[in-house]
Amino acid sequence: MAHDDSNAAPAALYDLPDTGREDLRLTVLSHYEFDALQDDPELQRITAFASKLCGTKMSFVSLVDDERQHFIAREGSDMNGTPREQSFCAHAMHGREIMEVVDAREDDRFRDNPLVTPEDGIRYYAGAPLVSDEGLALGSLCVIDGAVRTEALSDFQREGLEVLAQAVMRRLKARRQILEREHRTAVVADHMPDILWSCDSDDNFDYYNRRWTEFTGIEPPAHASGWAPLLHPDEKRSAIEKWTAATKSGEPYESEYRFLSKTGEWRWVITRALPLKGVDGKVRRWFGTITDIHDQREASEQRDLLARELSHRIKNIFAVIGGLAQLKSRDHPEAKEFATSFGEAISALNRAHDYVRPGASASRDTLHGLLRELAQPYTVNGRDSVVIEGEDVPIDPKSATPLALVFHELATNAAKYGALNAGTGTVRIASRIDGENVEVDWIEEGGADASDPGEDGFGTRLITMTVQGQLGGKLERDFGKDGFRAQIELPLAAL
Repeated sequence: MAHDDSNAAPAALYDLPDTGREDLRLTVLSHYEFDALQDDPELQRITAFASKLCGTKMSFVSLVDDERQHFIAREGSDMNGTPREQSFCAHAMHGREIMEVVDAREDDRFRDNPLVTPEDGIRYYAGAPLVSDEGLALGSLCVIDGAVRTEALSDFQREGLEVLAQAVMRRLKARRQILEREHRTAVVADHMPDILWSCDSDDNFDYYNRRWTEFTGIEPPAHASGWAPLLHPDEKRSAIEKWTAATKSGEPYESEYRFLSKTGEWRWVITRALPLKGVDGKVRRWFGTITDIHDQREASEQRDLLARELSHRIKNIFAVIGGLAQLKSRDHPEAKEFATSFGEAISALNRAHDYVRPGASASRDTLHGLLRELAQPYTVNGRDSVVIEGEDVPIDPKSATPLALVFHELATNAAKYGALNAGTGTVRIASRIDGENVEVDWIEEGGADASDPGEDGFGTRLITMTVQGQLGGKLERDFGKDGFRAQIELPLAAL
């Protein structure tokens, strides 16, 4: 059955809402930021189909604010909108169902409308209301024609137009949900202590969080070149070269440098960035952070200064012991050979100490290099009491310190109680790579039988704590008749 409500609709159905509700409606409408949906392909297809379905020349998705109606999608017209007082949709959007006008010249609401009065003006209109989840009217999906229709829409056409209006609302709702997620993300990002930024593959920076302006006091630059005045001259070249290399290779970026703050202070920061790549492997976008590490760096430098001072005093103790041995040997010529050998052992321990002290300048390239340095004090009569074999692995300064402590403690125990105590025994250290780990066997041969001391001493506890706690590895010990053995398994990533 066809419906003709062109002149019979109750006035209350199309009454505009009270001021309070209208303010709420406008607020909700603004949450869609519908300008970004102008000529949206999905909405364009909906309006095209609506015209075909209803047999009209024109169709629009119309959203109505306090002054205008905005056509964000259209068929059969290039109009982008009209003043609100000329809008049919401003009436249709407040209905509970489709508003249909078969001849606008005969409708008291529209007969004097400037869109109707011309000879080629609007004659036919039908609009399905667009309603938000809050139940607030946003506008309508409408079909319009310049010819009078003798019959109203069929039930099928009315149902189809309502279904299409629901599809419009699903598209608008999806847009609103995206904006709400972006807003929540922006709120979180703006309250982070780090500077967040993003740029495309051509170095066009299009996002910074609020922290940028708080830290630098200037507007965010649109290009990487805008960062240059904020980089300290001593680190500028390195930071730029690293960024250039990263953008060419598509590898993650990381650099430490001093960054100019709004107070004029050069503060140490660390900048990291990760690339977002497409299915073709090409970088589409970069996401980065700038973290202020100035206070931590200063505290670390203070700790390093203290550690270096303590280390210097320890080295002085080694020197004093060696000097005393040489001095006393002058009074006892028969002990000169012993004193010389003893002095060499003290020197070797001093060199091994370079691996333990922070900021050491000694080479720390490989595990075997570290072990050879630590083994020097245990050379007896030209014989290497410590044999190092197997696969070597690289180590960095951070892992060298705990490794030196572990193997120095094992060697000390061997010299006191194990194979190195007898003068004829040998310690064999064999390393091998097993997947993502390196296994190191400590094997004492030719010494006294090893017996389990029962309660762990300080040295054993130190070894266990270092291997398991600092290096994230595993330690197994075996006290057998052939001598003490230990197997240490360490993640390569920890080295």
